[in-house]
Amino acid sequence: MAHKPSRARPHAAFRHRSQSPMPAVKEVAQRLLDVLSPSLLAPRPLARRAPRPPPRLIRMRQRLLTLPVIVAIMGRVGWRRGPSIAEVQQVLGREGLWGMAPRHVSPQAIPNRRAVLPAAVLGQRLAEVWARLQAQVPPTVPPPGGAPVRERFSLLALVDGATREALRQKTQVLRAREGLVLGGKRLVMVEACSHRPRWQLYTADAAAHDKRFAAELMAAGPVGGLWVFALGFVSFLWFDACTNPQKVFVTRMRAKSADRTVQGLRQGASYRAESIQVGLYRSPPCTPPLRLGAVLGQGTWYRYLTNVLAPQPLSARQVCERYRRRWRIEEACALPKRVLDLASWWTGATHAVQWQLYATLIFSAVRLTVCQQVAAV
Repeated sequence: MAHKPSRARPHAAFRHRSQSPMPAVKEVAQRLLDVLSPSLLAPRPLARRAPRPPPRLIRMRQRLLTLPVIVAIMGRVGWRRGPSIAEVQQVLGREGLWGMAPRHVSPQAIPNRRAVLPAAVLGQRLAEVWARLQAQVPPTVPPPGGAPVRERFSLLALVDGATREALRQKTQVLRAREGLVLGGKRLVMVEACSHRPRWQLYTADAAAHDKRFAAELMAAGPVGGLWVFALGFVSFLWFDACTNPQKVFVTRMRAKSADRTVQGLRQGASYRAESIQVGLYRSPPCTPPLRLGAVLGQGTWYRYLTNVLAPQPLSARQVCERYRRRWRIEEACALPKRVLDLASWWTGATHAVQWQLYATLIFSAVRLTVCQQVAAV
């Protein structure tokens, strides 16, 4: 009997989106209004850049589709997973959104208005939402395994950068480009244990290196915090900048980096700890010495670096353990990507990509807070 070929099961992030809207939850809707009001509803002068030279700002008039209405529409599509803009347009005209009066507009008016509204305004609202959520008292949860490390530092954060998925090449501009057109790049910093977002940055340049945004990341991190980042952020200049304001980091060591042992601290059959000087043949080299923690696993030596020279606040075992838990940042990114459909872009326009990203992250932060409160109960 011939074997029947099995049906291909695509990746969960790229499956076809469900056309059934999610049910409304009054508590979540009220929480969204609490974190967005009153700054969102306050009168705000908007301006956009002129499409033709000379570069100047053009003040925008308040039309029927104001900024609160556009944010409510984006929240409806992102939170309730509306199947299309036309469906949201019908709901807006029939019953209104988020307590607003019904407004009758055409389906073409919503994408046209969104195309001219600056996406940076919604990015500012995202920063305000994160600041308000961070100011709230976090729910009481059982202490995780890294509780001793958390007590010694003001923040235990994970940093990572990821290239977004490919865009749908439906527009004429995208069709003219060869190959896949990626949806930009996003850098994010979250708390290690609670996954609460602390900082994020988006750029339309998908090929941008993580080191380009070291200054923005340094300004976002608090003094006395512990950062865990991957090899993409490894830079000797950044090591110096982290040491001067007393910002602690843990990262991997590049295999091609030249180093010199300054002092041997501890050594065993499957581990060793040393104080080393890295960047011997670089100009400029890494000025302060770093502490190397190496562990042997399945015949391979894994080497990690930190700028904490004393073993009292951060032992060599804790250095290795902190970096091995860095992958948990993928759990924080899986919520907006898998559950909230951030892996599939609605359109290929860069402007609309930013609107979808910011609107999804706003609801994701609120949803994470609600889930943590339920878990605490």
